[in-house]
Amino acid sequence: MILVLTFGYTLMTAEISIGRKTGTGPLQAYGRIDRRFGFLGWISTIVPLIIFPYYCVIGGWIVNYSAAYISGGAQNIYQTGPAEYFGSFISSEFSPLICFFVFMAICAVIVLLGIEKGIEKASKIMMPILFVLIIFIAIYSLTLSHTAEDGTVRSALDGLKIYLIPDFSGMTVAKFISILLDAVGQMFYSLSVAMGIMITYGSYARKDSNLVTSINRIELFDTGVALLAGLIVIPSVFVFQGQEGLANSGPSLMFVSLPTVFEQMGIWGHIVGALFFVLVFFAAITSAISLMEAVTASIIDKFHLRRPVATAICFVFSLVVGTIVCFGYNILKCDIPLPNGTTGQILDLLDYVTNNLMLPIVAFLTCVLIGWVVKPKTVLDEIKIGQEKKTIAREKLFVVMIKFVSPILLVVLLLQAFNVFSFLG
Repeated sequence: MILVLTFGYTLMTAEISIGRKTGTGPLQAYGRIDRRFGFLGWISTIVPLIIFPYYCVIGGWIVNYSAAYISGGAQNIYQTGPAEYFGSFISSEFSPLICFFVFMAICAVIVLLGIEKGIEKASKIMMPILFVLIIFIAIYSLTLSHTAEDGTVRSALDGLKIYLIPDFSGMTVAKFISILLDAVGQMFYSLSVAMGIMITYGSYARKDSNLVTSINRIELFDTGVALLAGLIVIPSVFVFQGQEGLANSGPSLMFVSLPTVFEQMGIWGHIVGALFFVLVFFAAITSAISLMEAVTASIIDKFHLRRPVATAICFVFSLVVGTIVCFGYNILKCDIPLPNGTTGQILDLLDYVTNNLMLPIVAFLTCVLIGWVVKPKTVLDEIKIGQEKKTIAREKLFVVMIKFVSPILLVVLLLQAFNVFSFLG
């Protein structure tokens, strides 16, 4: 939360202001601020171009689970076993491809329709539904309790304490750095910074719109929804699986631990499971269309193509890359060594390259451009347009963060990507 209000605020303010000031997508925006940084536009466009295909693959997994719970087919998941079902699904050759294609096709249709008829209209429908669902399920999850095999009763309120009360026992310097950088990575994805998305949406903003108010709302609602999502997941998993269940993360938490939780809820588990995966589907779609729009807008601006053509180019490229990612769990499966000492599949490699390397590089160079080359005044003057006050809240914070704190933190993040701090224990 601290990072959102400082680091995230700084990057988001810079990118939205760059977008509105230049009136163009990320591919050209950086070059228009300073032509020496034109190369940064290419990097910031390649990032969503890489993320979008594998994000759609995961979106396809969500499509499969949403369909299973809505159609009443969740019993197949339980009979097979959540872990075995998930493993057999992603390793099959055709089912993940079909679900991936469906998810990406929905994104393409929305982007093809444009900003007002596509993205804006879809968001006006999906976001309120998402907000209502997440509040409902969060409230329900806090009412849960379960008696374990050893006779102990675990309540959701105990899980809530684990979620909200920090535990600093066993904290080391290396562990703190790891936690801090995990939070930075989460912030990148949650606020969609360093991906060209905020520059793209900023380019659509009117000159008379109040960017300060918009940024404050993004911080508030994004963080609020993230906290509510945690209220759904952490207490529920703790109630039915204890601390062992909370050890899972990523896909195994969503597609293995949570279905196990829903199974133990009985008849309510089918309903809550269906609502949960519909909620996740809406959240994933809204994020995916932002990624696709960033690429599509850049193609339109740079090559002066019509939206249908630009969307088709992005779709075909993503179809090829996404298919390769799907095959990474079956016919192309192999353990790929990563610079941080771990191994993974093709999806893990793409995620590592974008999340651990390219995002910090884009963010770092953005800080250099705004903080030291064209100076923070370039952004501050732009963001003050459309509001009566001559100063803005957190103005001094923005200057300090963009010039000093953010670049240092991003260098640390890049070093951590290569496991540099492992010697700290």
